[in-house]
Amino acid sequence: MKSIQIFFLFIGLIIQAQQKSIPFFDTTATVDGKLNEITWQNAATFTNFNNFFPDDVGLAVNQTKVRVYHNGKSLFIAAEYYDKTPESKVSTLKRDNHGDVVVRSDAFGLILDPFNKENNGYYFILNAANTQVDALVDFNGTDYNLNESWNAVWKSKTATEGTTKIYEIEIPFKALNFDVTNTTWGIQFFYRDFKTNLWMTYTDVSRNFFQFDLRFTEDVVLENPPKTSNSRFVVSPSITYNFNKDVAANASTSNIIPSVDAQYNITSSLRLDASINPDFSQVDVDQQVVNLTRFAINFPERRNFFLENSDLFNNLGATGINPFYSRIIGGTTPMQFGLKLSGNVSSNTRIGVLNAQTESETENPAQNYTVLVGAQKLSKALTTTAYLVNRQETEGFNFKGDFNRVFGINMNYKSKNNKWSGLANFGKSFTDNVSGNTNFFNAEAQYSTRKVFAKGAFRTVDKNFIADVGFVPRLNNYDAINGITIREGYSSTQAEMRLIALPENSKTIQYFRYLFPSNTTYWDEEGKVTQSSSFINQALFFRNASSVFINFNHEYINLKYGFDPLQNGKFIQPDQYSFGALRVGYNSPFNKNVSYRVGIQHGDYYNGNRTRFYTFSTFRFLPYAKIGADYEVNYLDLEELGIKPFHLARFTGEIFFNNRLNWTTYVQYNTQRNNFNINSRVQWEYNPLSYIYFVITDNFDQHIYRTNWGVSFKMNYRFDF
Repeated sequence: MKSIQIFFLFIGLIIQAQQKSIPFFDTTATVDGKLNEITWQNAATFTNFNNFFPDDVGLAVNQTKVRVYHNGKSLFIAAEYYDKTPESKVSTLKRDNHGDVVVRSDAFGLILDPFNKENNGYYFILNAANTQVDALVDFNGTDYNLNESWNAVWKSKTATEGTTKIYEIEIPFKALNFDVTNTTWGIQFFYRDFKTNLWMTYTDVSRNFFQFDLRFTEDVVLENPPKTSNSRFVVSPSITYNFNKDVAANASTSNIIPSVDAQYNITSSLRLDASINPDFSQVDVDQQVVNLTRFAINFPERRNFFLENSDLFNNLGATGINPFYSRIIGGTTPMQFGLKLSGNVSSNTRIGVLNAQTESETENPAQNYTVLVGAQKLSKALTTTAYLVNRQETEGFNFKGDFNRVFGINMNYKSKNNKWSGLANFGKSFTDNVSGNTNFFNAEAQYSTRKVFAKGAFRTVDKNFIADVGFVPRLNNYDAINGITIREGYSSTQAEMRLIALPENSKTIQYFRYLFPSNTTYWDEEGKVTQSSSFINQALFFRNASSVFINFNHEYINLKYGFDPLQNGKFIQPDQYSFGALRVGYNSPFNKNVSYRVGIQHGDYYNGNRTRFYTFSTFRFLPYAKIGADYEVNYLDLEELGIKPFHLARFTGEIFFNNRLNWTTYVQYNTQRNNFNINSRVQWEYNPLSYIYFVITDNFDQHIYRTNWGVSFKMNYRFDF
């Protein structure tokens, strides 16, 4: 028995010796991009980066060396990228613009999994112009995604010495959720060379995964980690002034809205958030889209109160079936206050408790919203989540009889070989004066390798699965002829496959997606097919970052209710329709100062036809400005019902004075919404995560007659203790 114990102790010592350690030094590096402190010479070193994209075989030609240590209060990271040229290419100086900071810039990034459970983590990125991006990483059931609205205060500096690019970073521990008893973290690094369209990762990651996939982080041991939680108390008061002029009614309104957000670390892994009168002003405008479907689309949440540990609340359902959608709260009447407790109570257990109260206005009574979530990691492969979402009408401090509740349980699976993932969901709603047919079920599985991707799903949603605080658009069918909405349950299947060829010796072709079929089919409660959407695609991607594609869409729709896509009072009548369309397109190399995408589509559309043309162009005047010019037209010819084009044009102009001051202007012309909109915003981060916004909004109809205009001023200050 004693010999067995010695054997396992010996094996444990070998494994621990193989793990890298992040040393503790009681010293603070000056974040200046110079790396002249002697501490850096003794820090943990990470090098021998691997190719990730477009090739994912072998070591990177241009290597990166990363050094890491901590002082008990902060994690310090220094990266050196050994380039072949002193030139760096960036697309923005604007914080949290992931597409431009990361995808379209030279950039260094790191991924942290403090609990080392592969469920959730952190993403910190810095481009060569010292522009920051921070985000939360979460597993949504079958894949990892990012919540880029989350923010933290951290320091960084970039520099160039000859052809070596230097990135120096300090991340306070108080910005992170972590377990003070857990000394093993997961860590990953990557470098993006936008000039040559290369991605490199520290650990060897196959290109079919995201570089922020937590399954590919390396285990590291924190020497002498913090023994107690670093106290963190954040208060962010803000004040917003709005002036709006309704030109048609010759009326104007103005108001001043104070707001306070606060956050307190109960432990190093458990956060308490509070908000009073949170601001729902659109200082960050939603981009308009053309929607020719019969169902609504959703937009992302940006309010600070809902962002911390948001994956606990946002990933409760499946595609198109979300039991909790936080933008519902405060969407019709102002939110008075909110409290939220979220985080880890142990390394394997996470909880989320949220309560929010809205005001009453005219025909909209006050509502109270409560969300309870518990997530338990059962093993390395399995995680289960249970939740309850409750909406109930209130009057003063009393609850009224009008309520809606959704209860559910989910199971997530990730295979040991990282090829398989799966998700199963069951939900049930309870609504005042509604009974029967209240269930929701989903089961899906995904398989992914370098050359093969496959996914399948089956879902059923009963007609009385009512999620008042969620987003389940397909339940609600609008009958345009009678002007009513009918709620109907449905079942659906989804199947998708992608097959990719990777030429090994080609100097021009990056890869060829030679087969990409998919199908989504819906049945009504009687088992009749109501819609079947099929898609097949082929695409060729070149090493110069350009691509061409061709695809064919086919739709079978058993239309049960009248539909008015032309918005002229002439309805497509209930009937069975089968139609298809062919689309071809070209994407220019996107790492040039001028890049564009262009495509054309033509085919049948219900009882007529549809022709679509689009072009999206970007002009970079680096690093000081960027201009985007997009245009899309959908030309619908529905024969006797009429002919109508829908135009969507968008101009985006961004001027970057420095990393903290920028001026963004959107000009959007959308004839489907009968709107011509100008939104011009000056944003100044005068202190870390403390902003001043000045926004001018002007709205016209499609004939360029002014309908309303407004001015907003918002200022917040972040007190970080």
